[in-house]
Amino acid sequence: MELVYSIAIGVLTASGVWLLLRPRTFQVLMGLALLSYATNLFIFGMGRLSKDMPPILQQAATAAGVHADPVPQALVLTAIVIGFATTALFLVVILALRALTGTDHVDGREPDT
Repeated sequence: MELVYSIAIGVLTASGVWLLLRPRTFQVLMGLALLSYATNLFIFGMGRLSKDMPPILQQAATAAGVHADPVPQALVLTAIVIGFATTALFLVVILALRALTGTDHVDGREPDT
């Protein structure tokens, strides 16, 4: 399961970086979104992946170690909300830039072909 999880994070990261290097602004936006998804999966994976296990750990002896760590889940939830707001803001800026310049290239110019 960890191998599939690692491959998914790697594919999302590679796709996000590839889209970040594209010349169109919408592709850059999608690359940022994929990178944020990969980061969220990575943070969520740091909270110990286990299959068919209850959320409360039975083998821990101390009172503080009885429950699963909720910090990665809280961080991912916060990152999802912030990522959605950032994507919406970036989309509005892209639309305004497209209306102002007439192109959606990152540098503001159409390539000479």
